[in-house]
Amino acid sequence: MTVDYKPKGICAKNIKFDVEDGIIKSVDFDGGCPGNLLGISKLVVGQKASDIIEQFDGLKCGNKATSCPDQLAKALKAYV
Repeated sequence: MTVDYKPKGICAKNIKFDVEDGIIKSVDFDGGCPGNLLGISKLVVGQKASDIIEQFDGLKCGNKATSCPDQLAKALKAYV
């Protein structure tokens, strides 16, 4: 099932992801830093959603209160 998540406080406007049996099958960020977000997407595919939540939860980007990885963790938490 593909899920759309509207992140807050980051440059990306949307995070679309698919999780099957607790494993991340795909992640696509709309907007943001293309190279970094493509890298994050490739690294998390095939990983357990729970592991990514644990690793990415609370990460910040510069002076911002959140980051793209943190928002992905929040999106996954809302899903699982």
